[in-house]
Parts: sequence; C-alpha cells; structure tokens
Amino acid sequence: MAPFQAVTYTDGDRALAGRLVRPKGEPRAAIAVFPTIMNPTAAVEAKARALAEVGYLAMICDFYGASPGDLVQANEWANDLRADLRAYRARLHAALAALREAAPDLRMAAIGFCMGGQAALELARDGTDLALVASFHGLLDTQAPAEPGAVRARVLVCHGDADPLVPREHVLAFWKEMDRADANWHFHSYGGVKHGFTNPAPPPASAAVDYDASADRQSWAAMLELLSEVLG
Repeated sequence: MAPFQAVTYTDGDRALAGRLVRPKGEPRAAIAVFPTIMNPTAAVEAKARALAEVGYLAMICDFYGASPGDLVQANEWANDLRADLRAYRARLHAALAALREAAPDLRMAAIGFCMGGQAALELARDGTDLALVASFHGLLDTQAPAEPGAVRARVLVCHGDADPLVPREHVLAFWKEMDRADANWHFHSYGGVKHGFTNPAPPPASAAVDYDASADRQSWAAMLELLSEVLG
C-alpha cells in the first residue's frame, strides 16, 4: 500500500496539511483530491491511492486544518468556510499552490467527493488552469455562476439522480450555467442512486447517503478515461 506524505501549507494564518501519494514511476499528472465535508476519510484515501496505482501523483487537500469530530461539527465548519465565496475559493487555491510546489512540471487536475466535488467545480468556475475537474456526488449550486468563457478545464459531473441534496432544479440550472459559460462539460446521472455513492462505508442511519457499487465503478472509469483523453 502506497504511503502518504504530509504536505504542509497555509491559507492566510490557517495551517493546513495535504496528504500526498506518489506512483511507482514517473507521474502522468498531478491530481488535487478534495475530500468530503468530513475532510480526509478512508474512502477518499482509497481513491487517492487508486490514482497513484494508475500513474498519477495525488494529494488529498485539507478544508479545515483539522478533522471534525462528527457530522454536526463538520457542517458548522463547512458553513463557516463557504459563507464567503472569495475566502472559500482562496482555501482551494492554497491547496493547488501546495500541489504545484510538490509537482512543478506536471499538468494538474482536480477531483472531489461531496463537498469536494463542489470545490472542484468552484475552481472551474473561477477560471483555474486545470486539465480536468471531476465532481462525484458534489453539490451543483453556487453563489457565483461561471461567466461566459471563464471555464478553462474540461468538466465531468457524476451525479446520483436520487440525491436529495441536489434537487433536479439544481441539475437543470447547472446545465444552463455550463452552456452559458461555453464550457466543455460531461454530465453522468445514475438513476435511483443517492448521495455519497462512492463511499463503501456510508454514515449509519442516513436516508440521503448510500453506496452504489455500479455507479462507483462507472463514474471512476469515466473519470480515468476522460483524464487520458485530455492529457493525451
């Protein structure tokens, strides 16, 4: 099992720590992995290692500088962070800067899960120079929709159609936003699939979250195929 290397960085006066995992050979690209609202979890670590196994250098980014004790605390921290979109995006860019320092000569992409999926999409909306952003069961709404011509990255969204946190109106609004922005976007929707479908160990007693093995496999394969396409 590939070990993680700590990567310390800051956003203003907030100390943060990424978790970097390297492939055995020369990496094909550097991938920023934005975790769920709970910050790094075993499921997200497994995804970062899976990227390393197929040749990518991957870094799990840090939202808060600590791990929340439970979902209630995680929601409080996430709401505080996302209340100011400029501050939220600055936190995301700080992670990319740390990854760039660790891999100065590699092309970069960003993926994310749940809150991390939203984070990856915010980077795309902000015009960040990334080869690809991919959102897995991420939130699709935003305080600042992409301006025409702003989205430079290829965009992949993998969405559970039965996700109660992302109602159909948010899906339709996102499609329209990407069209207005003239983005190059793919949207994969999995019927009957709920939020958090990539996590084999979802939180207990949550009606919104459920693992779906098929959607997990298909969405991951779609992301790897699109990565290969955009990286050449």
